[in-house]
Amino acid sequence: MNLPNGVTGFYSSIDNKPNEIDENHFKSICFDLIRRNQGKILKIDEANLTSNFSKVKVNVFNREIYVLLNAYYPFLALASTVEFQHINFIDDPVLSKGSMPFYKVLSKEELNEPLDIRNSKGKVSLENKNNLNSSELEQIFY
Repeated sequence: MNLPNGVTGFYSSIDNKPNEIDENHFKSICFDLIRRNQGKILKIDEANLTSNFSKVKVNVFNREIYVLLNAYYPFLALASTVEFQHINFIDDPVLSKGSMPFYKVLSKEELNEPLDIRNSKGKVSLENKNNLNSSELEQIFY
């Protein structure tokens, strides 16, 4: 996956502030998608200072699933658990298909791709395809 500039939400005064996604549109899409699949919205957490994604906990298909939306890009992910520093991403073809006209649904494989950080002769670099700004790279290396 190519990591685009601003996807993490980190930026400095010399970087352009990333655009923010419309959370109300996201909530509307979630409500409609879950209702069409006889599910129920359990909890909504909006993006905040400690996370760069909105999180909607739903009960659908007789299981609890988290629908996650990046705060800066229309990237959607599905997870079975979301805990501090650990997210168990899942693939669900029905929910993915229903979200695709509005968001790019990232696969479990894409989301679990490890970061390839290299240190060569005192210079640290990120080998994954990316367009991240300098502030984002500093945060990753930190």
